[in-house]
Amino acid sequence: MHKFLRAVGFSEYKEKKQIDELIREVILHADERSYTTRSEKSLYAEFARNFADEIGIAVCGEFDDEDNYSFDYYFPYLQSKIVSTGEDISVERHAALESYAGICEDPKVGVSLIFYLQNKIAYLKRWNEGKLPVRGTSLSLSGLSCDGTIMMPIQKTEWQKKKIQKDTVTRNRLIQAARGGDEEAIESLTLEDMDTYTTISRRIQKMDVFSLVDTYFMPYGVECDQYSILGEILECNSVKNSMTGEEVFIMQVCCNDLNFQVCINKKDLMGEPAVGRRFKGSIWLQGYINYPD
Repeated sequence: MHKFLRAVGFSEYKEKKQIDELIREVILHADERSYTTRSEKSLYAEFARNFADEIGIAVCGEFDDEDNYSFDYYFPYLQSKIVSTGEDISVERHAALESYAGICEDPKVGVSLIFYLQNKIAYLKRWNEGKLPVRGTSLSLSGLSCDGTIMMPIQKTEWQKKKIQKDTVTRNRLIQAARGGDEEAIESLTLEDMDTYTTISRRIQKMDVFSLVDTYFMPYGVECDQYSILGEILECNSVKNSMTGEEVFIMQVCCNDLNFQVCINKKDLMGEPAVGRRFKGSIWLQGYINYPD
C-alpha cells in the first residue's frame, strides 16, 4: 500500500486485494489516459481517475506488441490549480521505476525543491522529440500529508506585515545576487543570518518557538521529496472521496513566500482549518510542469 493513499481518502485500503481492485477500477474507468512510445514494441501508458475535485490515483504501466497491459506502479495525487514558481526546472529518472523527480532552485525557500513529477508522459514526449530543455515553463506544486496540525497565527500589525514583505523582497534580491557571485551580497546574507540566530537564541528562553517562527520549509526524513512545513492557510475547502465517502481537506498554503496546495484526510488533521490559521505537518511534495503551448 502506498503510504499517502490515505491522504486522498483511502485510509481503509490496507490489503493487497483491495489495492488490486482499486487499480483495476482506475484502469477501466479512467478520466484521463496518456500515452507515449518507449520503443518500437512497447507503448507506455498512464491512467488517472479523479475521486473528487483535484484528487485521484494514477496507474502507470505499458502495452507490449500484443496489446497486453502490464501494470508497474500507482500513486495518489493532488492536481494543483495554482502556479507556485517560474524558476528553471531539471528532471531526473528514479533508479528503480519509470518515475521521475524534478528539481527547482527557488531562492524564496532557501533549499532545493525536489518533487515527484506528476505529468511524466508530457516530459517523455518532449524528450522523445528532442525538445528539451523547454523554456518558459512554470511549476504547480502540491503536497500530500498523513499527519498535520492546525495552529493559530502570529498576530501582526499592518506595519509589521509591510516590513516583512519588504524584507522578503530585499532578501530574495540578495540571494539572486549571491548566486551570481556577488561577494557583498554573500557577506550581507551571512551577517543577517548571524543577527537572526542571536535574536532567536535570546528570545527563545522566554517564548515558545512557534511564536518566533512564523513559517518554515525544510527536508524531512530520508526521502528527498518529503518535507516538514509550517505555513499560513490562504484558502481551504473540503471534498468527499466519491468511492469511500471520506472527507479530505484541500488547503492553499503560503510557506516562505511559496504558494502551493496541500491535501490531508480529516482523520489525520488535528484542529479545524481556516483562512489565516497555520498548517504544520509533513508532506510528500509533487509537481506538475506547465509546458507552454
